[in-house]
Amino acid sequence: MVILDRISHYLNQVLICIAGLFLIAMIFLTCANVFLRFVWIPVSGTFELMGYFGAVVTAFALGYTQIRRGHIAVDIVVLRFSKKAQRVLNAINYIICTVFFSLVAWQIANYARTLYETGEVTETLQIIYYPFTYGVALGCAVLSLVFLTDFLKLLMKKEGDEE
Repeated sequence: MVILDRISHYLNQVLICIAGLFLIAMIFLTCANVFLRFVWIPVSGTFELMGYFGAVVTAFALGYTQIRRGHIAVDIVVLRFSKKAQRVLNAINYIICTVFFSLVAWQIANYARTLYETGEVTETLQIIYYPFTYGVALGCAVLSLVFLTDFLKLLMKKEGDEE
């Protein structure tokens, strides 16, 4: 279990660093585009790049955000339940999310394979789609790993332990 947790944390640290680099690239691209519009020469393909970079940033940050419990949760009703009921609901939630994001990662990877086989490229810059699509699939797969790790941690806790 400890090994799985370490692998999950390591993968998420790598992905969040890559997401940060893409975010910095988005900032520079936006600033360059705004500045160059003043001289009537906007950066070609900015809309395409911002979309793909944004998808990578979002997908790569999913697992890290889950580890930090940064996702929005409305638990006003669940907080009124007993600790045991909360643990059961959390376990169910973790399993459902693990399965869901595993399926999402699998389907997005299948779509990326199709894009690779067909040779799809973007309209303006002629950039290949599939690396960005595989990146989103990777982000979803790592998020699924985080949910699986959370589920296993919950199962291994003793009854009196806090989350």
